[in-house]
Amino acid sequence: MKVSVEISDPLFEEARRVAADRGVSMRSLIEMGLRQILAEEKSKMESFQLRDARVQGHGLQPDFSSASWSDIRNAIEHQVWRR
Repeated sequence: MKVSVEISDPLFEEARRVAADRGVSMRSLIEMGLRQILAEEKSKMESFQLRDARVQGHGLQPDFSSASWSDIRNAIEHQVWRR
């Protein structure tokens, strides 16, 4: 796919020098950079693990054992506004 991208002149000149030093085209250098960034992002996503945040307990308080989520939410909101 062909794409046009605007980059600053100083960045372009530095990239051109690096490409020349490595003996690769600008296209290859840009692709290498994109591959590196994408690989870093992928490894971040793969290494993420949600911590165990379970708490000890025995379920809901007796007053709420048969309450709906709406009732529980209303009780929480009412309690918060009381403080």
